[in-house]
Amino acid sequence: MAISPFTAFIFLLTIVPFSEAALSAHYYHQTCPQAENIIYQTVRNASIYDPKVPARILRMFFHDCFIRGCDASLLLDSTPENKAEKDGPPNISVRSFYVIEEAKTKIEKACPHTVSCADVLAIAARDVVAMSQGPWWPVLKGRKDGRVSKANETINLPSPFSNATTLIQSFAKRGLNVKDLVTLSGGHTLGFSHCSSFSARVHNSSDPNINSEFALNLKKKCPIQNKDRNAGEFLDSTSSKFDNDYYKRITMGEGVFGSDQALYGDDRTKSIVDSFAKDEKLFFREFAASMVKLGNVGVIEDGEIRVKCSVVN
Repeated sequence: MAISPFTAFIFLLTIVPFSEAALSAHYYHQTCPQAENIIYQTVRNASIYDPKVPARILRMFFHDCFIRGCDASLLLDSTPENKAEKDGPPNISVRSFYVIEEAKTKIEKACPHTVSCADVLAIAARDVVAMSQGPWWPVLKGRKDGRVSKANETINLPSPFSNATTLIQSFAKRGLNVKDLVTLSGGHTLGFSHCSSFSARVHNSSDPNINSEFALNLKKKCPIQNKDRNAGEFLDSTSSKFDNDYYKRITMGEGVFGSDQALYGDDRTKSIVDSFAKDEKLFFREFAASMVKLGNVGVIEDGEIRVKCSVVN
């Protein structure tokens, strides 16, 4: 997909707090010019084989950047001495790590010890959005991989039960503002949630913000004595297409997560939800810009280039 030089220029000018290293869209042009194509082909092939891959990769990127910054710490396996992020409760359902590992293996053959796992994940996250009919943006590169990954730190991930104030504070700690919060929540346009992330909301509370017919439908899919571990609900009605349907559903009281619907019950976020529900192109522009900002969170320059994404060198 093409992007205008002016738009790319604006993105590249994005200045983000909490980033210690300078990133560049052209970081690998001399040292590994084929890197992005290798990643794209790997992600595309995996997505054809398993349509759940795009949503999983996008979620993986969010969950990685929100803990220690975008340093691929989520990709590290646990060891006998350390329980890693991927085994923290919110990340048990994060899947498709093999896609990033496969892309990294191919890149190591083409350009050994050059491209970080953190950059592979950032590029893959962009690619899954674009191949799902969403926006494309130039990914800034030059991240290093972290050496620390702790499961207990995943408690800092935003919860599907959070209210707007908690979400705003969580994003602010990472240099992301209210508009970034609403925009990046739109990543839920891809994906599916198991009952455990929302069933309490429809069974145990009389949430005035939820559409009653929609709540009844969720109760049927997730009964109190639910024994189907695969039961759940898609987060919007076009779950394999990146679009603004997520916001349209929220305006109708059909947000699956309490945290999604909370965005429409708070004056600080409601108008942004409305604007994205009405204007998909606006949402796409803002999503691309917010993904560049998210990709700059906590970038480190004293890390390493892992040879294998699941273990430190």
